[in-house]
Amino acid sequence: MLFLIVYVGFTGPVPSSEELQKIKNPVSTEVYAADGRILGRYYIENRSNVSFDQISPNVINALIATEDSRFYHHTGIDEIALLRVFLKSVLLQDHSSGGGSTLSQQVAKNLYPRKSFGPLTMPVNKLRESIIAYRLEKVYTKDEILTLYLNTVPFAENTYGIGVASERFFNKPPSKLKVPEAATLVGMLKANNSYNPRKNPERSLDRRNVVIDQMLKYNYISVGEAKLYKAEPLNLTYNLITYNEGPAPYLMEKIRPFLQDWCDNHMKEDETPYNLFTDGLKIRTTIDFDMQLAAENAVSDQMKNLQAVFDAAWGKKNPWGNDKSVVTRAMKRSNRYRSLKKAGVPDDQVKTIFNTPTSVSLFTWDGKKQAEMTPMDSIQYYLKIINTGFMAMDPNSGELKAYIGGNDFRYFQYDHTTSKRQVGSTFKPIVYLAALEAGISPDTYFPNERKVYEDYDNWSPENSHDEYTGFYSMEGALSKSINTIAVEVMMKAGISNVVDLAKRMGIDSDLPPYPSLALGTASVSLQEMVCAYSELVNGGRKVTPYYLKAIESNKGQVLEKFQNIQPDEQVASPENCRIITQMLKSVVNDGTGSSIRSVWGIDSEFAGKTGTTQDQADGWFIGMTPTLVAGAWVGGEDPSIHFRSLGEGAGGKTALPIVGQFYSQILHKSKYQNMRFSTFESPSEESMAMLNIPPYREVLEVGLRGIIHDLFGKKETNPNYDQKKQGKSVAEPNKEEAKPTTETEKKPFWQSMKEIFKKKSK
Repeated sequence: MLFLIVYVGFTGPVPSSEELQKIKNPVSTEVYAADGRILGRYYIENRSNVSFDQISPNVINALIATEDSRFYHHTGIDEIALLRVFLKSVLLQDHSSGGGSTLSQQVAKNLYPRKSFGPLTMPVNKLRESIIAYRLEKVYTKDEILTLYLNTVPFAENTYGIGVASERFFNKPPSKLKVPEAATLVGMLKANNSYNPRKNPERSLDRRNVVIDQMLKYNYISVGEAKLYKAEPLNLTYNLITYNEGPAPYLMEKIRPFLQDWCDNHMKEDETPYNLFTDGLKIRTTIDFDMQLAAENAVSDQMKNLQAVFDAAWGKKNPWGNDKSVVTRAMKRSNRYRSLKKAGVPDDQVKTIFNTPTSVSLFTWDGKKQAEMTPMDSIQYYLKIINTGFMAMDPNSGELKAYIGGNDFRYFQYDHTTSKRQVGSTFKPIVYLAALEAGISPDTYFPNERKVYEDYDNWSPENSHDEYTGFYSMEGALSKSINTIAVEVMMKAGISNVVDLAKRMGIDSDLPPYPSLALGTASVSLQEMVCAYSELVNGGRKVTPYYLKAIESNKGQVLEKFQNIQPDEQVASPENCRIITQMLKSVVNDGTGSSIRSVWGIDSEFAGKTGTTQDQADGWFIGMTPTLVAGAWVGGEDPSIHFRSLGEGAGGKTALPIVGQFYSQILHKSKYQNMRFSTFESPSEESMAMLNIPPYREVLEVGLRGIIHDLFGKKETNPNYDQKKQGKSVAEPNKEEAKPTTETEKKPFWQSMKEIFKKKSK
């Protein structure tokens, strides 16, 4: 009677033979670039599917000998095994004989998890699995069932399938597994946490030897071989890597939580929610496939060079010096440490584990490297790796075109496009824009002089080469990134005005209201900065990143289309944004970003800004064309990890080459010629006249003589008018904001001309 109830589906639907056929080719969700090329796929958890011929016979033999010795002699249900279990378990109370489930029944359990039916839970689930197993045997061959089992069975540490388990514990494909290795993995199936060879090596070794004995019992190996194999140690080669295929793994991870939430809240025709990993959805994105590849190439090429420079500079010395807290913090951030603490492992044992050598797989820019070292050595190794983040966005539509969150997602899951670091001088354009918005004329000159801000704990900003001579125009000061003037510009614009403008531009990070904010001491994400610069290009319109276009079913039916709805908000006047963009063109023409022209050969309209923080801990560059804004950040995992000199670690030396190579690659492709020949919208003639003045003056001359000199005189230059070092991070006291003061150094040039030629009135 119970069998009939289960069979007809009163306890829940039992998959038909037709439905079981569909699992032969598991349907993954595919993520597509804008042009339809595949960026990546989502599978069932951490699962890697392999074919039968990719599995070592040693695995097959160990599995059958241990789990289902009569596998090739039954049709899904082993009546003899069931009778044996009944006699020993029920009558003799001996529970060592196992559960009597065949591999086919275990496949059924893996594919269709058990449900609760109260006191009937066990018999109902067993009957259901028996029916499914019988149908599986009708649909699949024995080899196919073995493959299904080995691709769906859970191993330790949330890994699924023999492919991932083999790579995780022995760092090799399953086709290369030897008998002891195969026995170790198969032995884990009885209780994958208890027999985890990394966490419980002694138990795992004992269980492995039981599997070897089973292989001997069923004549898969000889007595001599069994003795030899059992004498071997575990020989683990632990390799913790998250597998993500395709050129955009960081984007895949960025959109995954949203997609999972969408699936949970949208139902299929059978009234069950969509499954991101099994329902074969098609995800359409805004990513430009060729731009993504160009970004990947630029990151790989330039970061490899930068790592070599960094390693050569520090040699055998540790960048963090004697500050052991840097290593301690990194250890406590590690997954290994968190897992051990969560499991309640005492501190002394944690220390022992972190100081016990083991075989590890290390990231290098030349590929995976195998080494023998302690986990603590591994942490210090990775602390010396320089990291990066990169993103490119259409400034008008907000469409994301390229996205890279780090060096290699398999080793570094932390996304540096959304992490927050000090931004250095990349913040200065916002300061200068706030000044324009406050009414300060773009032809205003500012003295390059040391100044003490008494209301702020006598803080005094410094320039990179300790040069404090002459006068700079706003454009000249921004182009050469003069720190003293950036601070003075902010004080005249009003600190609160600068903060308010930055917030309107989408910078949600905390912005301490102190003079040092002008030098980029605030920690802001790359994504926030790219959005802010995009608003300079598009005339001051608020823009947010847009990257998901649509979700489709596996048959191509549009399930949801995502509209690109940008905020209807003007964050600054279009004219002032055009003026700042014009100023930023001078940065790449003859300022700190000039290698865009001289090294990378970019001859199209281009603007940008470099940024470097204290001790070269962070390097930034954001580059702009009329139709694309791209930015990069480069730095260590911890701010104490930095380049030794400004010549090596300035943003123009670290982040700029990534952006430069990226643009150089795409602008020479025929499909991007419209971008190459596009032009920025120019400021008005009046604004251009105010900008068309010498960027630097040794002596400030006023009146008609000065005007004539500006128009016809020889251009004055500063011999030390070269690449700068960015401002230092200074902890500011809790002071009231300085009030904006009146500009007295010089009347704006344009205003002077108007006063000279206007009619006198009496």
